[in-house]
Amino acid sequence: MKAIILSAGQGSRLGALTHERPKCLIEFNGRTLLDRQLDTLDKNGVEEVTVVTGFRDDGIEESLARRTGGPQVKTIFNPFFKVADNLGSLYVARAALEGDTLVWNGDTLVSDALMAAVLENRQEGICVTIDRKPSYDDDDMKVVTGQDGLLHAIGKRLPMRAVNAESIGLLAFRGDGAERFRRAVEEAIRSKEGTTIWYLRVIHQLAQREDIHTLDIQGHEWGEVDFPEDVDAARELTARWDAAQRDVAAA
Repeated sequence: MKAIILSAGQGSRLGALTHERPKCLIEFNGRTLLDRQLDTLDKNGVEEVTVVTGFRDDGIEESLARRTGGPQVKTIFNPFFKVADNLGSLYVARAALEGDTLVWNGDTLVSDALMAAVLENRQEGICVTIDRKPSYDDDDMKVVTGQDGLLHAIGKRLPMRAVNAESIGLLAFRGDGAERFRRAVEEAIRSKEGTTIWYLRVIHQLAQREDIHTLDIQGHEWGEVDFPEDVDAARELTARWDAAQRDVAAA
């Protein structure tokens, strides 16, 4: 298993925090968001990672150069990050979409245990990691699943009455799943709306004609960093994770 991390965006909704640095370089208790993602992958045996960069890519390169150990990381610069949505990032990294591959949004933190659950799931094809909660807001990447666990729809503008889950921004591809997705990405980028759509729109379209699976990780901890209030919540979350790891090491 290898991974692609999409870290091209600036994160402008975070205000002054991202005026001079990309979202992935915000620090959470002494470690950047990107470092924490790479460390989680390393602890779960993922050895090859492609990081798609864009805004202030020089800062990301400098941060990666300071790392010691961990997975082997290569970067791909997305020159369209100012005008294209994250489908553009996947398009420039499409050569890495082969074999067993994770696609991970660069603004999402997940616990080591959650990542382990994703990697232990051996479902062939395409699998979207989902969580469930009592209600969903406008910014959630909402999901509709059937009783069979297949994905029926995914998007931010789905009718609330049908929504029963949300995507956490982590997808796993096994078998021919990555190849099928890569072909769909190449087709979508050539469409009239190509540079303006999310890659999960492509997943939604695929789900209308073939099986897209889901993995429910309810009970595991994760956090998305989109707004200033998310930063405080993520710092509390990572502080708790760090404390738990220190307790284990001291036992």
